[in-house]
Parts: sequence; C-alpha cells; structure tokens
Amino acid sequence: MRMDTKAIERHVRGILEAIGEDPDREGLRETPQRVARMYEEIFAGIAFSNHEIAQMFGKTFAEDTNDDAQTAVVVKDISVFSYCEHHMALMYDMKVNVAYVPHGRVLGLSKVARICDMASKRLQIQERLGKDIAEIIMEAAGTPDVGVLITGSHSCMTARGIRNVSSQTTTKTFCGAFRTDAALQGLL
Repeated sequence: MRMDTKAIERHVRGILEAIGEDPDREGLRETPQRVARMYEEIFAGIAFSNHEIAQMFGKTFAEDTNDDAQTAVVVKDISVFSYCEHHMALMYDMKVNVAYVPHGRVLGLSKVARICDMASKRLQIQERLGKDIAEIIMEAAGTPDVGVLITGSHSCMTARGIRNVSSQTTTKTFCGAFRTDAALQGLL
C-alpha cells in the first residue's frame, strides 16, 4: 500500500490551523510537504508484513560449525527509533540486542540491524517491536531460538504527562531455547 502523502499534507495543514498557527507564514509554508516526506521515511515499515521483511533481509550463509559446540550469534546496541501508537510520540535512544542460535545458516550481520530498523518504522509499542523482530529473525535465519532485548525512552513519558525524563523501558522477548536457558538469556 502506498502512503497517501497528499492526505497527510492536508491533515498537517489542518493540525497547524487547529493549534492556532498560520500555515501560510514563511516558516510553515512547506511544513505539510516536509512532514509527508518524513512520514514516508519513518513509517516505511508499515508497508511490509513481518514475512516480507524476512524475505527482504533473509540473506543467509552456511554456518561453519564444530558439532561439539553450540554457537550463538549476538548483535548488541543496534540503534533504532519508533513512534508510540498511543500518542504518535517518539520512542528514542532505543538499543536493541538480538541473539539467536543458528540451525545450519547464519544471517549477514547487517541484515540483523536492517530487520530491527525496518520493524521499528511502524507505529508500535515496544513489546510488539521485540516480538516482531524475533519473529522476523526466526523466519529469516531459520531458527526457533531467538532472544531480543530492547531498552529505550518514550517521549509520551519524558516530554508530556509525568515528564520523567530519566525513565527507560526494557522489554525482553524469548523464543525457543531462550525461554528456558538462562545462559542464552544472559547473552543479551
């Protein structure tokens, strides 16, 4: 589905008017178009299902393994941002840690970061973002054993409402062996 940028422009103009601004003043004249272009970028993930994202970024390589050792792949501190679906407020300073146990195939490392980035480009809640990333990694890497830890700040708590600027939210999603294996959970 293609984003309706003309509708976004109309609505942003209406919001500017509704808050008492003059959308025709110099600094705001092009704001509706800029917001529409920004929304195309920051909400690009809305156009794709988790399956489609797994297909886009599912480039894998044969795993070189020693059968006596279990390998885990861990990618930490992947920076993403998203927007809370409740307030359309920015979720920022988000760090995603992903770990998975390969079952014969490994993902290209940049694909892990790309999956996190694309999944975050949707209206989200942090809990679902972790589940979406885990689901995509499971399909793309062909493994049920995935863990995702996300820590981030939410402007719906830091800039409005309670205004607790130091608060952070941490979510953990454990699938397969990560659900019961404390050693695997400790990798995150």
